[in-house]
Amino acid sequence: MKICSLLPSATETLYALGLKDEVVGVTDICDYPPEVKSKHVVCRSLFDPAKLTSAEVEARMRDILKDGGSPFVLDVDWLRRVQPDLIIAQDLCYRCSHDASEVAKVCDVSGISAEVLTLHPTTIAGIFDSMTRIARLTGSEEQASRVIKRLRDRIRAVSEKVADATYRPRVFSVEGVDPLVVGGNWLPEMRALAGGRDDLFAPGSPAKRIGWDVVRAAAPEILVIALCSSPMVRSMKESEWLRRHEGWSDLPAVRDGRVYVVEHVYFSRPGPRIVTGIEILAELLNPALFSGTIPEGAARALPTDAIQVRP
Repeated sequence: MKICSLLPSATETLYALGLKDEVVGVTDICDYPPEVKSKHVVCRSLFDPAKLTSAEVEARMRDILKDGGSPFVLDVDWLRRVQPDLIIAQDLCYRCSHDASEVAKVCDVSGISAEVLTLHPTTIAGIFDSMTRIARLTGSEEQASRVIKRLRDRIRAVSEKVADATYRPRVFSVEGVDPLVVGGNWLPEMRALAGGRDDLFAPGSPAKRIGWDVVRAAAPEILVIALCSSPMVRSMKESEWLRRHEGWSDLPAVRDGRVYVVEHVYFSRPGPRIVTGIEILAELLNPALFSGTIPEGAARALPTDAIQVRP
């Protein structure tokens, strides 16, 4: 079977299911596991957000979308030659992958007979369901059952430890700055499973642009910054935007030095590593109960002193 994955989380799932030899095409942002870089890049981004500021990314996306374009380009000639059996895409976020409906149109007009699987998970249960759907189409149901059981066991282990916590701190997570975006979909559930309290956003609710006043009103005791599609170095730099806001120093999380920048791949990609994200959050929230769960370099404390804005 020949499979093209236009979604990093799907690529990670395919490898977790033991299907690396069936994967023939990926995107330029598929980077895990490392050996995936040897696969043909069938979908490329028009620009690299890691090299731009958040404001520049926003402006570039606005220009592309206002003309009805896509921030991704498919290698249609290669697809026509290879004729994959399955193409995996999504319709959840136009920033993360080529939209599945557009992929289906390209296949239809270009004589590409592949089945297009559309994934749209919004909860952790939905993530596991996506893994099961991939398994059914690829004949890897037994492996998927084993993988999902191990992931559920890890979540259960976190929940059992969290039950011993004497307090559940208010947690706020941000997945975009300039403009400010609060993490939705599976992220509220992750915050709760890790032992935090989220009184504003329910599991499955979409990511949402918000004003700084929402953060101030929430008064988070722990603030987690997981900027989508942004490596750690860029996220640390972009997070300075938050420290320029009025009332930054008054946030409980800032006063207590509990503002953390984390690697987005454990939070923004709805695949197997979401469970690692829960474990990372659990240790950040409850260091007395958890230790050694955070991968090297996956989380850093943000300097919490306010930046003075020069006139």
